[in-house]
Amino acid sequence: MSSSILLIFHCRVSRFSIIPMKHAIRAGLAAAALGLALGAIPRLAAADGDDTAFTNLVALASQRLALAEPVARWKWANGKPIEDRPREAELLAAVEKRATQAGIDPAFARAFFEDQIEASKDMQNALFAAWRASHPPEGAPPDLAAVTRPKLDRLTQAMLAGLAQVEPLRRAPDCQARLARSIANWKALTRYDASQAQALNTSLAHVCAGGGASAIG
Repeated sequence: MSSSILLIFHCRVSRFSIIPMKHAIRAGLAAAALGLALGAIPRLAAADGDDTAFTNLVALASQRLALAEPVARWKWANGKPIEDRPREAELLAAVEKRATQAGIDPAFARAFFEDQIEASKDMQNALFAAWRASHPPEGAPPDLAAVTRPKLDRLTQAMLAGLAQVEPLRRAPDCQARLARSIANWKALTRYDASQAQALNTSLAHVCAGGGASAIG
C-alpha cells in the first residue's frame, strides 16, 4: 500500500495515527541496512566445515577418469596412440579462455586440466598394458567423437564451475585436509574403483595451492 493511500485513509479515519507508519519505515530501513551488512560479509571462510565444493570436484574428477576406459577402447580398436598432443593443446587453450571469461585464474584452471589429462593417460596406459598381457577388450567401443567426447565436454564445463567454487578456498591452511576428507567420503559413499586411486590423486594434485591431499600423508 503506497504512502499516499495511507495518508488519505488517515484523513478519513481520525482515530488512525501516522506514527505507526513512521515506525514501520524506520524498521524497514533498519532491516534493509542489516541485510546489506550481512550481504557484505565474505562467504569464503574455510572454517565453516562445508566440504561440498571439494566433494563436488572429487566426484567430477572420478567421473572423468571413468571415461578413460571407453577412450582407451576406441584408441585400441582404431590403432591410435594414447597421447594426442594437438587435442590436449586445444583443450588447454579453450580452458584458459573460458576460465578467464568466468573470472577464474587461468593458470589454476590450466594446471588442473593438465592433471586431468595426465591422470586419464595413466589410466589408459594401464588398460593398454592389461590388454596386451591378457585379453583385448571385446565388442565395439563407443564412438569417440559422437559419444565420449561430448561427455568429456560436459564434464569440462562442470569442472570449471567447480573450480570457481574451490578457488577461494585453495590457499586456506586446511585445504589439503578438507580435500583428503572429501576423497575419503567419496570413496565411502560410492562404488569406488580402487584402480583409480593413484590417478585420482594425480587429477587433484593442484586443487590446493599447497599440493594434493596425498602430500599430507
